[in-house]
Amino acid sequence: LLDPQRFIKKLGEEDIKGILVRGGTILGTTNRGNPFALKKFVDGKEIEVDRSKVILKNFRKLRLDGIIAIGGDGTLSIANRIFEMGIPVIGVPKTIDNDLSCTAITFGFDTAVSTATDALDRLHSTAESHKRVMVVEVMGRNAGWIALHSGVAGGADVILIPEIPFEMKYVTKKIQERYASHREFAIVVAAEGATPKGGLQFTKVKSGGEVRLGGIGEWVAREIERRTGRETRSIVLGHLQRGGRPTTFDRLLATRFGAASVRLFKAGMVGQMVALDPPDIVGVPLAEAIKRLKLVPPTSDIVLTARELGISFGDQ
Repeated sequence: LLDPQRFIKKLGEEDIKGILVRGGTILGTTNRGNPFALKKFVDGKEIEVDRSKVILKNFRKLRLDGIIAIGGDGTLSIANRIFEMGIPVIGVPKTIDNDLSCTAITFGFDTAVSTATDALDRLHSTAESHKRVMVVEVMGRNAGWIALHSGVAGGADVILIPEIPFEMKYVTKKIQERYASHREFAIVVAAEGATPKGGLQFTKVKSGGEVRLGGIGEWVAREIERRTGRETRSIVLGHLQRGGRPTTFDRLLATRFGAASVRLFKAGMVGQMVALDPPDIVGVPLAEAIKRLKLVPPTSDIVLTARELGISFGDQ
């Protein structure tokens, strides 16, 4: 809506044929398009400009009925502000991090977990063949859902998540115990936002000065090799988790979210986010959905299950 001539296209049935089995963001996307704080350079300096009035103007000019905003906490926070301007909005929770509150699961999460689990399955072979420790870094800035689910499903020995600060002495203790029991390889899964106890999240500076999370896997691998003498390799799955064919579960969930969004619009229930409240899809206030992130409770069933399986979180 900031530039409708470039980005707005009327969709017909021909445009959406065959997309059910495809991954990706077919409608297009941006993570740098906050209309309330649009970045631009003036006299060599980066400033933020509020262009939200342009959205309202173009919305009215195009005579649209409303907006369905699909995305994570950033997208839906912007969607809520647009709703507060008087534009009818429905939110759809889409993030592989699964960190949006008010919905049991976000779509994209199941596919990402399946991708990460498949990678762990494959790494078991090379780890066992070469008697190595393999450290796999997966996505998860603030929430460790992907690391936790793929780690349990993929038979990891250690899982490191942001919600449970870890100590390397406990990580290496678990690895040494495994080698001592004649299972001479180990798998460690680390969420990108995992932090050592008393430490900070690991970041990397991209070209242009942008700071992003990353590096935890490499650091953990280096520390394991230094402390144990065991050959250790690190792998960053990165954007592999965001691509590929969606799982059956994600196809069904996304389809149900889409249908529910239209139902809410027809009923005049705007300012809502569609959410999975098993077994139903319901509407919850957008303002409520973005209040807080959904983090992994350290005492949740799946964490307890992992501990009972002998998986270490590096905290004891």
